[in-house]
Amino acid sequence: MLQVTRKEDESVENMVRRFNKKVIQSGILTAARQKKYFQKPISKTEAREVAIRKRVRKEQKMREMLGQR
Repeated sequence: MLQVTRKEDESVENMVRRFNKKVIQSGILTAARQKKYFQKPISKTEAREVAIRKRVRKEQKMREMLGQR
């Protein structure tokens, strides 16, 4: 459970902003969105494979960009 304590002289808006930032960083929201609909076990493994390929492609692209500079 995430908690945000109010700092001295802090507005409610700032406190809500800090809470939202913590929720996003913890990954709770993305996990809840993924569990919203049922996924077959096979599609979960396929999704993992796609994520791995995407991450590798992104790393290669970053290496190419850094190598060109």
